[in-house]
Amino acid sequence: MSTKMKEAKKWNVSCSHMAEQSVNPIRNLVDSMHITPNPDKDMIALSIGDPTIFGNLPYCETAENAVIEAIKGRKSNGYTASVGYESARTAIAEYSSTPTSEVSAKDVILCSGCSSSLDLCISCLANPGQNILIPLPGFSIYKTLAESLGIEVRHYKLLPERSWEVDLDHIEELIDDNTACIIVNNPSNPCGSVYNKKHLQDILEICQRNKLPVIADEIYEHFVFSGAKYYPLASLTDSVPILSCSGLTKRFLVPGWRMGWVIVHDRNDILKDIKRGLVKLSQRILGPNTLVQAAIPTILKETPTDFFTETLVHMKNNADTFYSRLSAINGLTPVMPHGAMYMMVGIDIKTFPEFPTDIEFVETLVKEQSVFCLPASCFQYPNFFRIVLTVPETKVDEACNRIQEFCKKYYAAPNGMNGHA
Repeated sequence: MSTKMKEAKKWNVSCSHMAEQSVNPIRNLVDSMHITPNPDKDMIALSIGDPTIFGNLPYCETAENAVIEAIKGRKSNGYTASVGYESARTAIAEYSSTPTSEVSAKDVILCSGCSSSLDLCISCLANPGQNILIPLPGFSIYKTLAESLGIEVRHYKLLPERSWEVDLDHIEELIDDNTACIIVNNPSNPCGSVYNKKHLQDILEICQRNKLPVIADEIYEHFVFSGAKYYPLASLTDSVPILSCSGLTKRFLVPGWRMGWVIVHDRNDILKDIKRGLVKLSQRILGPNTLVQAAIPTILKETPTDFFTETLVHMKNNADTFYSRLSAINGLTPVMPHGAMYMMVGIDIKTFPEFPTDIEFVETLVKEQSVFCLPASCFQYPNFFRIVLTVPETKVDEACNRIQEFCKKYYAAPNGMNGHA
C-alpha cells in the first residue's frame, strides 16, 4: 500500500451544454416580469395558448369515449413500435392526404405532442454550426430547440401591414450554403395569419430554387375562420420535400394528451436518410401515449363537423370583438387574424411615454387592471402584445373595457395632450 495518501476527489457535476443552451424565451421573460394583479379585480389571462384553461371550450365526447374504450379494451397498455401503432398512423395518413399529396402509414411518425415532432425534425435536418430560418414573430420553441443543439437561427420577417405575410426578399437574403431548412408556420402562432395559395407557392418556389427542405408547422391545420382557406403546404408541390408537424392539441382541444406527429412528404426520395434518422430519434423515447394512439382512428374519423364549426365561430366572434374594440383605442393597432387562436396588437409606444417597452406596458396593465397579455418581446418582436381568443365572451368585453380605461389614462397624443383631456 502506498504511503502517499491519494488526494480525495472532489465532486464536479456540471450541466450539459445542451441543457445550458435550452432557453425558452417566453418562460425566461415572463418569469422575470413583475406580475402582481389588482386584488380588487379578477384576473383575465389573455396570455396562455391553452384552449382548456377557462373551461368554456370542452373537448368532444367522441374523443373522450374513444380513450375510455381504449382503456376498457385493455389492449393498449404495453410498448409498441417507437413510430406508433400502424392503425393510428394509417388513420393519420388518411386524414392528412390530399389528391396532390397522398401519404401512407409508413410516412407517419407519432410523437409526444407537436413540439416533440418539431424537435425530431430540427434535430434530424440540421447539424451544429448550420442555420435554419424561422419566422419573426414566431413560436419561441423553434429557437429553443435549435439553439440547444448549437444550430444558428435566422429570423425572416413577417409583415404586419400585409396580414403577416412572409417577407420573401428577406428570406432570400438570409439563405446561404449553410442553411439546412426553413420553418413555415401556417396558420400562425402568434399572428393568426392564414396564407393564401399564391403566397405559399411563392415560398415553395424559393425553397425549390435553393434546394431547401421545409418543416411545416401545421398544428393549426383547418383552424381557419370563414372567408379563409387552409392549404396544406405539401399539397402545393411535387418537388420540395416537406416534414409536416401537427397533432390533436389545438383543433381537437386536448393539449394535455400530448399527441403529435410528423408526416414525411417526399416523392423523390430526397429525404430517405432523414426518414431513417427520424425513426432512430423516435426510438430514444419509445413513442407517445398508447391509449391516445389507440383512440386516434375514432377521433379523426368520427368527430362531428359541428364540433369544429362551433369552436371556430367562437374564435371568430371573439376576434371580431377584440378587433373592433381595440381599433378604437388610441395608441393600439390590432392586426385581424384569419385563423388559429391569437391576435397581435401593436403598441405605438411613443404615445405611452411612461412605458419604455411593451414589457412595462403589460406589467402595469396587470397591476392596475388584472389583464395579462403576452408582451411580444417574448417573440423578439417588441411593441406588440399577443392576446388569445379562447376566452369566454363575457371576459372579452370586460378585458376590452379595462384595456380601454388603461390606455386612456396613459395615452399622450403627439401634440402633447394626454389621455385625461
